[in-house]
Amino acid sequence: MTTSPPAPHAEDPAPDRLRTLLEHAATSGSAQAWSELWTELYHNGSLDVAHPLVLATLAGMAQAEDAGVAASALQLAGALLVQADQRYETRNLRHRYAPEVDRLRDAANRWRQVTVDRDDYCYLVEALLNLEGDIHWAEDLIGGVVGEEYEVECPDPDGCATVWVAFGERGLFSTTEDYACAEPLETFPLHPADPRTLQGLGRRLYDLASADGHKEAARALTYAFGEATCPECEQRFSVVAQVSAR
Repeated sequence: MTTSPPAPHAEDPAPDRLRTLLEHAATSGSAQAWSELWTELYHNGSLDVAHPLVLATLAGMAQAEDAGVAASALQLAGALLVQADQRYETRNLRHRYAPEVDRLRDAANRWRQVTVDRDDYCYLVEALLNLEGDIHWAEDLIGGVVGEEYEVECPDPDGCATVWVAFGERGLFSTTEDYACAEPLETFPLHPADPRTLQGLGRRLYDLASADGHKEAARALTYAFGEATCPECEQRFSVVAQVSAR
């Protein structure tokens, strides 16, 4: 006895293609498979994420035992939810699929506690922030921690200068020059936050990184939530405030 395939869901004109892309990403784990899935869900400027397959399948991937697939699923789900939050037609998606979002968030917390690689850990934290819906600039914040630098604007109302805040192998400084090319550099020292005085998100992220054994990430966060100086006007400013202002 044969059975007919399920009827297409009204909200997705191509559920079979979507199902195939999700399965391919889960089984192959290839960058190409994930790229095709991202392209399908972000189609021509629209966000095709409302089909019940999407978040439920990504949650299943995140709860499985393949770390690479789980990380990719968490990053995609977090990015989709942040985008959905900002669109009128999908602004209630996070609440509509609350059980799936809870599963994704639980998986992100589980994986971050066992992830050894520094950058992989940071990207899981970014996904966690996106899944929680508390922050819409997680990508910029965590991207700077991974890259050990931020490119921000001086807070001077007249737009004094673009400032690079570096806290990697080249040193700990702020400068207005392209420090990858310029020698010598005019630099100003950074002022990292004292972990004991951190509050709110900075406190939470620092404590998470420390508890999870990622001392380098915790150290980088003190510079993200610390202060830098604009070399042009010598105004001292909050780094994270300028990151969030972008």
